[in-house]
Amino acid sequence: MNLHAIKAIYRFEMARWFRTLAQSVISPVLSTSLYFVVFGSAIGSRMQSIDGVSYGAYIVPGLIMLSLLGESISNASFGIYMPKWAGTIYELLSAPVSWLETVIGYVGAATTKSVCLGLLILATARLFVPFEILHPFWMLGFLVLTAVTFSLFGFVIGVWANDFQKLQIVPALVITPLTFLGGSFYSISMLPPIWQKITLFNPVVYLVSGFRWAFYGVSDIGVVVSFGAILVFLAVCLATVWWIFRTGYRLKT
Repeated sequence: MNLHAIKAIYRFEMARWFRTLAQSVISPVLSTSLYFVVFGSAIGSRMQSIDGVSYGAYIVPGLIMLSLLGESISNASFGIYMPKWAGTIYELLSAPVSWLETVIGYVGAATTKSVCLGLLILATARLFVPFEILHPFWMLGFLVLTAVTFSLFGFVIGVWANDFQKLQIVPALVITPLTFLGGSFYSISMLPPIWQKITLFNPVVYLVSGFRWAFYGVSDIGVVVSFGAILVFLAVCLATVWWIFRTGYRLKT
């Protein structure tokens, strides 16, 4: 294992993150704070509790997941796309660095950024609504595992994209709508029966449900099923990344 290569990639990506803190950290935190003000304080004060949890506290896991998914994909996709765009990807491919070391460097940095942002939003939420975390270990586990999985997914998107516009297509047109429709702001048990069944095809439901269970011990989907769904998607992403480096898909052309 070439630890020097991993460290070099990781430090380079983290340095780029620190240079763009306003865009990478301040902007998503402020955006999420607005959700807490509007939904948690203004609307939440007029709504009944859900599963014994106040509405303002109920949406905290969903809002954290909303930011976590978007930032994980964005950080990882932009990180690998820039070397492709600048042409320095060939230097990386010709260096004595394996595909696994490359992925650990880029995905590790993207995961670190996303987890830090998630924890920062979690701390910010305390300023707006009171809440508790019944299972802090599981909460952190879900947070890290989700960040790793969607950073891998973002890495795949960054390799697939051949222009800056395509970097935003999947997060804007797929991930964000799925997150809003995945129980971030409501329990799927509140939906009509037919829509409850349709919602189960939304993978984000399992992420939000498992994460919410770690907070309050309540969920729409069993925690074991939620954890298993994340592992399956993680395996798919790993297999896809391995295939990309195996074939050189959009890396060598």
